[in-house]
Amino acid sequence: MDYQLAINILSKKMGILLKTARTQRGESKKACGEVIGTTSRAISKYEAGEKSPSLPELEVLAYYLDVTLDRFWEDISPAGQDKMEALKNLEQRMELRNLKIGASLRKFRQESKLSMKEVSEKIGLTTYRLKSYEKGKFAVPVAELNALLRLYDQELSDLVVDTGPIADWDHKKKAGAAFVELPQEIQEFVLKPVNRPYLEIAQKLSQMSVERMRDVAEGLLDITL
Repeated sequence: MDYQLAINILSKKMGILLKTARTQRGESKKACGEVIGTTSRAISKYEAGEKSPSLPELEVLAYYLDVTLDRFWEDISPAGQDKMEALKNLEQRMELRNLKIGASLRKFRQESKLSMKEVSEKIGLTTYRLKSYEKGKFAVPVAELNALLRLYDQELSDLVVDTGPIADWDHKKKAGAAFVELPQEIQEFVLKPVNRPYLEIAQKLSQMSVERMRDVAEGLLDITL
């Protein structure tokens, strides 16, 4: 494990969470500083992730801002360490993503039979910037990327990373959100370990073809009749 990386990431994370909690409560940096006996400048450093508060300071701030304490260090868990490890070489990963996005933009434009000049006039960007986007030299701001994709009749979601730790994380988040939307009785059924075999059967059935499902249904009828 890269401990310096872990320190930097957790400091940044705590800074963002601290700032979010403070602004949501409408508290000033000065007020937060006075609560823990320090200055607004120190709070600014905490929020910027330049340094992290001590545990006693964090406990008081969490109490004062009415937020749960463990949210600030939840990524210290083994899963969090794995996440930080997966973010190594982040700069190279992002460069590769920009190249892939640029290649997709060039492909979509060509398929739409639009010239660089035509796109430039419609979107309001210079041809130089568009060319740089397509070559992956410049990262494309999401708002501009969305506009380009709309012009090419494509969806932003189609370019979201679909492999690796970020994709896995996104899938789990979506699955969790979908689970919460289920009726309570279904949630309770899914959460009971004793019901897992039924869920596995349901999964297998969902992967069957219509013809195979029909055969299974007919077989069950023969047994029950």
